[in-house]
Amino acid sequence: MPAGERENGASLKRATLASSLYEKLREEIVKADLLPGEKLRIETLRKRYGVGGSPVREALNRLSAEGLVAQQDQKGFRVASVSLDELHELMRTRCWVNEVVVRESIARGDAAWEEAIVLAFHRLSRAQPRVPDSPHLVDPAWDQLHRAFHSALIAACGSRWLLDFAEMLFDCAERYRHLSMARRQVPRDVLGEHRAIMEAVINRQTETAVALLNEHIRRTTESLELSKPEEAPPLRRRRRRAALDAEGSPAA
Repeated sequence: MPAGERENGASLKRATLASSLYEKLREEIVKADLLPGEKLRIETLRKRYGVGGSPVREALNRLSAEGLVAQQDQKGFRVASVSLDELHELMRTRCWVNEVVVRESIARGDAAWEEAIVLAFHRLSRAQPRVPDSPHLVDPAWDQLHRAFHSALIAACGSRWLLDFAEMLFDCAERYRHLSMARRQVPRDVLGEHRAIMEAVINRQTETAVALLNEHIRRTTESLELSKPEEAPPLRRRRRRAALDAEGSPAA
């Protein structure tokens, strides 16, 4: 095989490994399996996932660009910290983005888009948010359906740039929600909120749809604020400590 083809093949393999590792680490951070402030040592990650150092660095740099990982000169990488100030900024930004993507989706969406929203809501309504035997944990199936519902609402906005940005904001918000799950939650009819949003969107009630979705985000923010997401629940801390001990890795 010519040298150029070998180099191209090696680059493609490295890029594939980096993308795969990026997705795994992103999921672990969003689901709070990796806790805020936790060190992300390249050597530890390389051994854990059986990859080289380059894919690990590429994945961490991508996550750093999305705000899920913090990089400090001479100190390496850490899971990004959380704070109430960031949570409030995140809420405001998501509401601003909704002013555009929801309006554009309603203006541009066709019948197939409406049907996709109704189907996404139907599937979400049949799922249970919590794991039956572990009510402090989000059920992974519900998690996926919840994401799919919110994605369906804005899918017709016509801008992949805004869709990518909205997804990044959604992930950042999800991390706060997962960090808060072990604490007492404010009683809410979340399914009712989702139903009202769905009905307003498919009935092309633009102002109502934007207002309901933004209020849904504000209520979630208020609930998370009361649960103090910046203080990782002790149970998550203990589980993470046990996982690190099993790997033989230092916690900080």
